Amino acid sequence: MSMDIKQIQDLIKFVSKSGVNEVSIEEKDFKITIKTQEPTYVTAAIPAVAPIAAPVAAPAASTPAAPVAVENDESHLITIKSPMIGTFYRSPGPDKASFVNVGDDVTPGKVICIVEAMKLFNEIESEVSGKIVKMLVNDAQPVEYDQPLFLVDPR
Repeated sequence: MSMDIKQIQDLIKFVSKSGVNEVSIEEKDFKITIKTQEPTYVTAAIPAVAPIAAPVAAPAASTPAAPVAVENDESHLITIKSPMIGTFYRSPGPDKASFVNVGDDVTPGKVICIVEAMKLFNEIESEVSGKIVKMLVNDAQPVEYDQPLFLVDPR
């Protein structure tokens, strides 16, 4: 038996999500052992926040009687972005409450989510004060560096 890198990656993901501490597979010419540990939490501050551009409303191309949709003005909102590549988590654990929800107030230093990267669980803190108005990422979704995570109405 021999495994390709994709199969090994899938096995690692499965083991990490299953809650098992160790898995070993051994054949006569192949052996793999995957061990997991308790999560290590690291606090990381979000490097920068930038206001998002206001959406541009396209002219209505339908009949004159059709109502024109009014876009919400989001130009005053601040975007909180991911400071790293990893997996986004809304809560500290599967059976725990979310750090923040839409409508919650945040202040600088308040933990708003976790981004897990290489088995390090990095607590992401807000650098702004305001109210969470939109969550842009789903729980357990992979995120890229600088990917928008939340929209905040500043105070």
